[in-house]
Amino acid sequence: MAQWTSAVGAPQLARLLASHRVEAAGARRMPAYRALADGVRLLVLEGRVPVAARLPAERELAAALSVSRTTVAAAYEALRADGFLASRRGAGSWTALPAGNPLPSGGLLPLPPDAAGTMIDLGCAALPAPEPWLTRAFQGALADLPPYAHTHGDYPAGLPVLRQALADRYTARGVPTMPEQIMITTGAMGAVAAIRGLFVPRGERVAVEHPSYANVLQLLREAGARLVPVAMGEGLTGWDLPAWRRVLRDAAPRMAYVIADFHNPTGALAGEEQRRELVAAARAAGAVLVVDETMSGLDLDAPSGEPMPRPVAAFDSGGSTVVTVGSASKAIWAGLRIGWIRAAPETIRSLIAARVYADLGSPVLEQLAVAWLLAEGAGGSGWDLAMAVHRERARENRDALVEAVRQHLPDWEFTVPRGGLTLWVRTGDLSGSRVAEAGERLGVRVPSGPRFGVDGAFEGYVRLPFTVSGPVAGEAAARLAAAARLVADGRSAETDTPRSFVA
Repeated sequence: MAQWTSAVGAPQLARLLASHRVEAAGARRMPAYRALADGVRLLVLEGRVPVAARLPAERELAAALSVSRTTVAAAYEALRADGFLASRRGAGSWTALPAGNPLPSGGLLPLPPDAAGTMIDLGCAALPAPEPWLTRAFQGALADLPPYAHTHGDYPAGLPVLRQALADRYTARGVPTMPEQIMITTGAMGAVAAIRGLFVPRGERVAVEHPSYANVLQLLREAGARLVPVAMGEGLTGWDLPAWRRVLRDAAPRMAYVIADFHNPTGALAGEEQRRELVAAARAAGAVLVVDETMSGLDLDAPSGEPMPRPVAAFDSGGSTVVTVGSASKAIWAGLRIGWIRAAPETIRSLIAARVYADLGSPVLEQLAVAWLLAEGAGGSGWDLAMAVHRERARENRDALVEAVRQHLPDWEFTVPRGGLTLWVRTGDLSGSRVAEAGERLGVRVPSGPRFGVDGAFEGYVRLPFTVSGPVAGEAAARLAAAARLVADGRSAETDTPRSFVA
């Protein structure tokens, strides 16, 4: 069920059809009405047109496409027959999904480390700890612990030493920040949950990129938010700003959630001008713009030393529109559940006050470990050195995975991202949900596209993280190829047994 009904005008739909690979349908010499129906179906499945979006009248679309009204009427009828369009006399037609369409909408739950067995788990986009830095950080934290052990140990705002270190780091990145603008949280998910609780009462709208991070989408759903999807820009070039301006104006969401740096799952990187324009649009609409920076340090191959765009908060001159979320969980280790929020001081005070009814504070030892990593030493900060280890590993894993997928699944399509931890892959004409189901039976676990969408979009995608390398990456791609063959043949994979592999 769609959570916000939009309207797609005839010129807009014509542009989407022209730019979104519909020419491939025409190349197969199918009837014009069928090519048009397949084009609209593809736009719905890929999230470019939301479910429950009202389509233009037949006459309007025919004029925009320079085709006969008969062609559009036949295309609409084919979409209704396939379950992708619902109509009511006098009310028009709007997009839908067929009954029984798989809708995996839960979060992403990693397998326990001791339960993997022969399963290659590509469900979790997280790397092993960058040793020796994690161990050194906890050794340093233990040395710094005694003074804190003499207190009650509850720090709802976070340890002052960590708030200062994070404020200094933002200032060094071009965003002047005081410790009073920082609150420490239990991971980025804890940060988003706290922000949602402050700004978004149950039933209010939240605009999200489409696709977006599955766990945050599920968090918002379970909190009763009404999700308003905004399609990503073409390729890995960031946001579709006209679409964002339209949604912020027409839907009037209380909050918008975006990932500007190496977006999860697509890997897109928003440029500086896009950041400036989105902040301006959010400010004009009165929406809080929540920016997730958990991937910001994972720039794997900047062209010719090109620097990263400035943080989105750098374009918030008034300081009251952008709320930034960060975390050590992607940057350092998923087991280090320390996140933070950077916002205006009055927002931080409100968040701290509300925390009394939540978890009271984050673990002291883990906060001290992150503070140790952020401290500058003779060779730089442990954080930067640990991130360098992560970047090298992620780059090697990405390149191995890309090579393996190209070898075993040459029909699958993707754009190699400059950074981040995820590859967003189009699975040809196959259902990503069914490939994921068959793959798990064959010993490779991947999340399907609809987990990252609203109302079942992205059925033709899977997400592959950069968490395995070498022979394991090759074996993962080989198992996915076997799963794809089973799905293409319409056969069950229940009787197939995964081969063992060397981790």
